[in-house]
Amino acid sequence: MASIKSILISHDSANQRIDKFLSFHNSTLSRSFIQRLIDKGSITVSGKTVKSSYKLRSGDYIKIEIPQLEPLSVKPEPIPLDIVYEDESVIVINKPAGMVVHPAAGNYSGTLVNALLYHCKNTLSGIGGVERPGIVHRLDKDTSGLLMAAKNDFTHHHLSKQLKDRTIVRKYLALVRGDIKEDSKKIEMTIGRHVSDRKKMSVKTKKGRVAITEFNVIERFGDYTLLEVKLKTGRTHQIRVHLSAIGHPVAGDRVYGGRQKTDDRRQKTEVRSQISIPRQMLHAAILGFIHPKTGKYLEFNVSISDDMKGILNFLRGRVNFD
Repeated sequence: MASIKSILISHDSANQRIDKFLSFHNSTLSRSFIQRLIDKGSITVSGKTVKSSYKLRSGDYIKIEIPQLEPLSVKPEPIPLDIVYEDESVIVINKPAGMVVHPAAGNYSGTLVNALLYHCKNTLSGIGGVERPGIVHRLDKDTSGLLMAAKNDFTHHHLSKQLKDRTIVRKYLALVRGDIKEDSKKIEMTIGRHVSDRKKMSVKTKKGRVAITEFNVIERFGDYTLLEVKLKTGRTHQIRVHLSAIGHPVAGDRVYGGRQKTDDRRQKTEVRSQISIPRQMLHAAILGFIHPKTGKYLEFNVSISDDMKGILNFLRGRVNFD
């Protein structure tokens, strides 16, 4: 059964975009989620479907229908999970690289959602719809590390609001190409769909959204640099796009890495050729949030996976060419 809310628009609320108004009026719903509901026709104005850009009028009657999870629409699968924390409200997983978070075209099984449905049964939040039950935020397929999922709608709303308010702590470890001279840096560039390749994100876009990424240098290897990266916003592929934009793409990134530049120093070229990087070297190491039920701050930290650890150990043990 769906959750239904109704709102009558007063004169004071007129002339606002419906998506902007609802994201403010319903502080537990993100604007992107509201836009998805509008696109699906789950939000109507005086009985009619509208676009996200619709300007409200005094006397408009908004009806919001939030669909609940259909538990059998995605098949539960007995896939092992590395559970870092779990209670009746939330579950925190250490996702391995190579695992897709939720079903989509080409990946209808073997995903984290399939595993969560098997482990959590019917307790996951239905806000994300049939294909994304419990999913509050995502990690790319080849990114490892911490990810949280909500077990009920209250928790989902609460965690989504923390993401919207930028109060959730998310820190990543990223091995990038090149020698970064600065010890720290703040990258603030809008991110949107690539103008010609709609499957990619880019800082060069017609309709970008503000994105902020901060990093500190942890270790330098001459032609590679290890960073601790902190997300202030959560745009799609944000870290990978921002680091690529400043000329230091994540090592092993096949989408945003660009073409390998030829190194003039033969020794470095020879050393680089010995490194096999099977995937993007990006790991969600730290995740911190306010528990929706207890109000206490929880923070979790997981070590990098063996493949990333092996590459770092190789770089640390090689000859220093600086």
